[in-house]
Amino acid sequence: MTIRLEGRVGLVGGRDHPHAARRLRAGTSRIDWVDLEHPDRAEYPVLELTTAAEIPEGAFDLVASVDPVRVEIAGGPFSGVIGGVERLLDRHAVRGGLEVEPGRTEDRPALPHRTFWTWDHSSNWDLGQIGVQETGVFNPYGKPPGGFLNDYRAMVDFCSRNRIGAIVVYGFLRDAHGGVDAAAELCRYAKERGVRIVPGIAIGAYGGVYWDGDHPANLSTWLREHPEHAASLHGGVGFSIDDLGFPLSFPRSDYTQAACPSRPETLSWMRDSVEWLAETFEIGGINIESGDYGVCGCDRCLRRRGAATGDGGETWSHDDLAENFPPLEAAARAVRDDLWITCELQWDNVLDPDEHRHEGLPPRAIYQHTANRSYLDRLRHELTAERIAALPYPVSALRLHLGSQWNGDERTERHAFIGRDIADAARVAARSGMQGLTIWGEASPYTGANELNYLAFAYFGTTPDRDWAGFRAEVVDPLLGGETAADEYLAITDVLQGDPLAPSEADALVARVRAGAADAPAGGAADRWWRLADRVDRNRFARDSRSIQ
Repeated sequence: MTIRLEGRVGLVGGRDHPHAARRLRAGTSRIDWVDLEHPDRAEYPVLELTTAAEIPEGAFDLVASVDPVRVEIAGGPFSGVIGGVERLLDRHAVRGGLEVEPGRTEDRPALPHRTFWTWDHSSNWDLGQIGVQETGVFNPYGKPPGGFLNDYRAMVDFCSRNRIGAIVVYGFLRDAHGGVDAAAELCRYAKERGVRIVPGIAIGAYGGVYWDGDHPANLSTWLREHPEHAASLHGGVGFSIDDLGFPLSFPRSDYTQAACPSRPETLSWMRDSVEWLAETFEIGGINIESGDYGVCGCDRCLRRRGAATGDGGETWSHDDLAENFPPLEAAARAVRDDLWITCELQWDNVLDPDEHRHEGLPPRAIYQHTANRSYLDRLRHELTAERIAALPYPVSALRLHLGSQWNGDERTERHAFIGRDIADAARVAARSGMQGLTIWGEASPYTGANELNYLAFAYFGTTPDRDWAGFRAEVVDPLLGGETAADEYLAITDVLQGDPLAPSEADALVARVRAGAADAPAGGAADRWWRLADRVDRNRFARDSRSIQ
């Protein structure tokens, strides 16, 4: 027996869950939704939305009964109800109504902390505006002021539909894109849609809490008033990544300043700034790191660390993080107790126990380990549940430093298809006992490879035990026009990220992608093929332009 909802259906809880109610109305053209206060007062079927504190965040129960006809979505705090509604629409919307089997379905994501990591200046989800940047770390913001909200609202919508729980934003506060007002509006918009906005900050680095602007929580503003607290970066500013095929540029500016992490005045200023951040905005968390472009080498720092570091041999310090993170975490949690507070442990070191010797760290924080591509290869074989259990972190997460501008050759992997790597990373994280996975989310899903990456993240982040064939059959093949078409589409994306093409090879690739576009069903599948054709044509045009110089 199948329960069919169409015609007049009562909706209980819609006022408490306005975005979930909007999604239901938008996704069911043959249902006339009637707002109700109580489910027992209707003479027609009822769908009830409730928040259940005993259900984990991001999880939900869907219960359908026949007599009377009633469907209930009970979701965990913050995002569970919205996630349940999205799953209902994705799997049970039929001919403008809803069809549900009687019984109970419990959905518990295997990796509850699923996060996009972004910089504001290189997040490009609204492609119709000027000022697009695709790389850089100390960049000014070049888009019109409204560009920040245009980009991040689109990103939030995608995350909400696909149950991606949080977005880390470095550059969360800038005068150039609206300062306090724009940041507050983004938090309001995202919270209503079940997505946590997580500002990224660094201890005495990366501009402080207010990345760019004349504000008391801005680092360069504070250091102008207190220059005696500046860090001594003897090795200069910068870092290198072995998996990136070209050197990075770190021009000196206000953005590259740093404060000494050993001075109590720095910690006091950071603590006050974090309290202001948590009090002023409906943030969903804070991502905190030690700064990764230089270590202070003053005498005070050297004595505190007990080693002669800070002479240019290091670009970050776990000792600095262990000293400063706990009081900042406590300051934020005293204001908002439900925050996701992440301690960024930098990259390619989770397998080295000497890097993780600090005890007494906050038990409710999320401790995030970053992996470049070459290191992910090691994690596939070496990371075990025993290794994670031996670390002094109650909750660990994995962040992929691939599929972005920070790895690959001169083209980078920013628009490369890495869905298989994401699936592997989700399995590695889940089997080792980690509770989260983070990927880069800056590039718009306009590019088919990025869209498929994000869908792989959503799919395997909730169910990492599923196989690749299931993802292909359930998600990829329907989007691209069937199994054969999807095979060809993915093969072309692999060619684009391979070695540079000879002219004859490029012409053949153009013919293949145009044939795929012509054969694809009208609508979304054809659109995705034509966007791939545009990408291929751009590559060929660039090659032809160089050949005539």
